[in-house]
Amino acid sequence: MKLVSLLGCAAAFCLSVSVTAMPATLSKPQYSPPEQTIPAAQDIPYPGTMKLSVDAREHEQGIFRVTQIIPVTQAGRITLLYPEWLPGNHAPRGEIEKVAGLEFSVDGKRIDWVRDNVDVYAFHLNVPAGATEIKAKFDFVSATVNNQGRIVMASSMLNLRWHQVSLYPAGYYVRQIPVEAQVRYPDGWQAASSLRPIDNIDGAVVYDKVDYDTLVDSPVFAGAHFRAYKLTNRAHLNIVADDPKYLEAKNDQIALHGKLVREAEALFGSRPYDRYDFLLALTDEMGGIGIEHHRSSENAVGRPYFTDWDKGPGRRNLLPHEITHVWNGKYRRPQGMWTPDFRQPMRDNLLWVYEGQTQFWGYVLGARSGLYSKQDTLDAIASIAAAMDQRVGRQWRPLVDTTHDPIIAARRPKPWASWQRQEDYYNEGLLIWLEADQIIRRESGGTKSLENFARKFFGGKNGDYGVVTYEEQDVIDALNEVQAYDWAGFIEQRVHQVTSEAPKEGLALGGYRLIYVDRPSPYILANDRRRKQLDLSHGIGLIMGGKGTIKSVVWNSPAFKAGLRSGLTISAVNGQAYSDEQLKQAIIDNEGQDRSIDIFAKNGGAYHNFLVDFNRGMLYPQLEKIAGEGVEESGIDRLLTPKTQ
Repeated sequence: MKLVSLLGCAAAFCLSVSVTAMPATLSKPQYSPPEQTIPAAQDIPYPGTMKLSVDAREHEQGIFRVTQIIPVTQAGRITLLYPEWLPGNHAPRGEIEKVAGLEFSVDGKRIDWVRDNVDVYAFHLNVPAGATEIKAKFDFVSATVNNQGRIVMASSMLNLRWHQVSLYPAGYYVRQIPVEAQVRYPDGWQAASSLRPIDNIDGAVVYDKVDYDTLVDSPVFAGAHFRAYKLTNRAHLNIVADDPKYLEAKNDQIALHGKLVREAEALFGSRPYDRYDFLLALTDEMGGIGIEHHRSSENAVGRPYFTDWDKGPGRRNLLPHEITHVWNGKYRRPQGMWTPDFRQPMRDNLLWVYEGQTQFWGYVLGARSGLYSKQDTLDAIASIAAAMDQRVGRQWRPLVDTTHDPIIAARRPKPWASWQRQEDYYNEGLLIWLEADQIIRRESGGTKSLENFARKFFGGKNGDYGVVTYEEQDVIDALNEVQAYDWAGFIEQRVHQVTSEAPKEGLALGGYRLIYVDRPSPYILANDRRRKQLDLSHGIGLIMGGKGTIKSVVWNSPAFKAGLRSGLTISAVNGQAYSDEQLKQAIIDNEGQDRSIDIFAKNGGAYHNFLVDFNRGMLYPQLEKIAGEGVEESGIDRLLTPKTQ
């Protein structure tokens, strides 16, 4: 050991430190890759039928009690898996942390298990000689408050999701594993699912035998306050609510949901299901959701879906989006997003088709069915186009990279979403497909549209709820078969390259332009009311939450340049106590003035003044029809025209 003086120390004193001489060589381990302990899935029949029993009666505490019988044919090692990669989530979202009390037994004798030290969703156990089946028991202890995850059990309803309450054997395609399920629901509750109940044994609803893939794709909504409506011969709307008063739907409201189904079938020209069930929860207690399945969809929205019908479109675009997924996402699926089991990772790079075109057709079907008015649809498209223009992150992050966001971010809040980007493949995908529609109309002289592509690409055999996969080149080829064009270049530029602004060319081709006005549309007002916010993002660059808290700030906006950020609480504006109205009035009063808006905000225990240089007044997006020939019915007007009576 030797002492080394520090150079440049103060005259009054000098520090010294002891430095240990470095050894000539450091220990250097070699990497030992983990042993592959889990058998790969094979497309062969599983020898036997699993039996799954779920007790869902402890809904007040959010506990599902699970008993599962898994047939075995030989002694030795077996690996059981808990679903990890979930269709519709586009990410590994299996809630393995909520599995508790797990135990296995054979003939009443408990057998040991060990979790795989690499894949924590896998459990290894040794089957003793002579055993014909394994009994598994565990609890799925679901979230009881929001910060634990989505609440799936509430005082008057539940959402049973089979992947949360079951295991499956490794080594087999899940479509090759038969399973019989039964559930005990709370007394007096009614349940709906695309699974067909075949019996009721001692209070347990017994469902028809299906393969495990179909089981996971067939969730259940059940509740004390339940109502079902027949929409068409094969489609039903099943509703549960926190209170029976929210079930009071008018006949014309239900009729519009029936028209939605007919418009969807007319659009795609096929019906790839034997029966379709909308599962709709009207709730402030159970968590919100919108997840597609092949013969059903899980939809949870606020209570006043029907009772506040006249206050704006609300969440009425959710069901059009989810039923579109029957064709786009479920029947036709990107090759990388189809997996043989729920262990293999999904490759999400074609979500701009899977979700982007679904977002496009969802808004079209909303308008065609009447669930959305035409004006609400135009206002929604205006808001989408303006919001995508705010995504300045497009300068460094191409749209295709946002398809990985379900895995990267898992929908967690972001500090600077406009710079980081989010799952923009939804709404920017909508704009891209709107432009594609208008290009086809232009190039074909109005004889074709993207609807021709939809029927060709997504249409299938009636009743076939299997899967047909595709790659990006298949999309390009199908577009060219509908209308010759440089579709490869079109997609390369808009999807794979960074850009300077949102792809809004489809608006002009469709006969509209994006402008900004000083009053919000009813669509924006309804959206703010539902989200409990004040959206000033298109002008000053703020979205306010409740109680003066800044919900988000647009990157490089006037608010950003003044130093504001999300999480700050505004106490005063121009010396006056904060209120939403005071902030809006300050913006209005500053229009055309050569001065700043003085925002006094609190960050923890400290207060700061932020001078926002903005004098353009209130700005809200709106679509304006382009004057000229054919103005009465533009391409977008024709796109939104109903196809059925």
